[in-house]
Amino acid sequence: MLFNSYVFAAFFAVVFSLYWASKSSRRIQNAILLVASYVFYGWWDWRFLSLIVLSTAVDFAVGNALGTSTDAVKRKRLVTVSLLVNLGLLGVFKYFNFFADSFADMIGVFGLTADFATLNIVLPVGISFYTFQTLSYSIDVYRRRMDPCRDLLDFALFVGFFPQLVAGPIERASRLIPQITQPRSWQPDEAYAGVFLVIWGLFKKVVVADNLATIANAVFSDPQGHSGLNILIGALAFTMQIYGDFSGYSDIARGISKLFGFDLMVNFKLPYFARDPSDFWRRWHVSLSTWLRDYLYIGLGGNRGSNARTYRNLFLTMLLGGLWHGAAWNFVLWGVYHGLLLIAYRPIQGHVDAFCSKWYREAIAIAVFFVFTVFGWVLFRADSMEVIAGMVTNFSFAVSGQTLGWAWLLLYLSAPVVAVMVWQQKSENLLAPAYAPLFVRVPFFGYLAFMIVVEGSRMNSEFIYFQF
Repeated sequence: MLFNSYVFAAFFAVVFSLYWASKSSRRIQNAILLVASYVFYGWWDWRFLSLIVLSTAVDFAVGNALGTSTDAVKRKRLVTVSLLVNLGLLGVFKYFNFFADSFADMIGVFGLTADFATLNIVLPVGISFYTFQTLSYSIDVYRRRMDPCRDLLDFALFVGFFPQLVAGPIERASRLIPQITQPRSWQPDEAYAGVFLVIWGLFKKVVVADNLATIANAVFSDPQGHSGLNILIGALAFTMQIYGDFSGYSDIARGISKLFGFDLMVNFKLPYFARDPSDFWRRWHVSLSTWLRDYLYIGLGGNRGSNARTYRNLFLTMLLGGLWHGAAWNFVLWGVYHGLLLIAYRPIQGHVDAFCSKWYREAIAIAVFFVFTVFGWVLFRADSMEVIAGMVTNFSFAVSGQTLGWAWLLLYLSAPVVAVMVWQQKSENLLAPAYAPLFVRVPFFGYLAFMIVVEGSRMNSEFIYFQF
């Protein structure tokens, strides 16, 4: 079920009405949300609900056992069970074919053959997101950073909460479970902010991302058939597409959650204003970057020890972060690229900070890193080395009618988003447009509504990060 569909609008209306009609009972509200979450997820393929139920049951049992055990060896075994079950499911359903095929290709170089059985199943939507979410619970209980959740209904809702189930944010149990276990009341201010986030997120998805996808798809499917200028426009189109698509989903998820009385973490903090790679990962997909920091990078040793160890930890974290995105070599290459960027910038970080002491110098640093970011998105989007080579080696500056048409479409769709981003950056408030003076707010909301109705895609296309 897609946020950008009429089916979801009807689904939300029913769930919203039942939920607030039951405001006198938190448990009934949670039961309504849990049933709704399973319906929402089962809309794609009801068979994969068994994976969510299995992860829920295992981690609920593990958490409760960890809460009562003081035996260090037993506790380590318990958390290992959670890791093996969750990462095992993720590995089988997401990575088995990738590694089997890659191994077969590798030994094929030496004239050997391998015949592996492939699973040939649909990748369960959102499996990487809810796997990391429930894993964080088991690890935090193991580390005694939180008490276990003793109520299976509450815990199941934590794992399956539908607004963020399939594409995040990846919530921490320490943030979300307390909201689930506490009574919730209607808060007009939060609801208003939620409505703004839903409208803004829909605009970024159906108007900006889905329309720019036509340019990006055309270029990345056949880079050799386009001029260098067209390729540049295509790369910029994908840069705005993936931002509009993914941050749009996160905004809608946060907005819907606010309408139910929940506050999800901010997953995007204007990432294209990043001035260096560390700043980028504090702004882009924040829930994943902080998860990788807290459960992987620090676990590897973080920045404790020599520079060589720190660089190793940065590289491995980003390598696995790239692989998290998908079972394909372009995602591995993208992770390697960002790992190398973090390593390259680290020795000069102090100089970058000093250089950015003036606003115009900071603008230069932002522009320079934006170029690195766009190149990274080329690696992310390209599905073969031939596509990457075709994208970066074409220096033709031929201008055609298509070039001018694409340039206009890119400007037409991206300029409003960039303008709002500048507004949010200068005000240091992502909700600034929602609380602007009335004479600004009314035409702004009118513009968003008009564009969604007139220019919004009618294809009900899936969000890009559903594949992860």
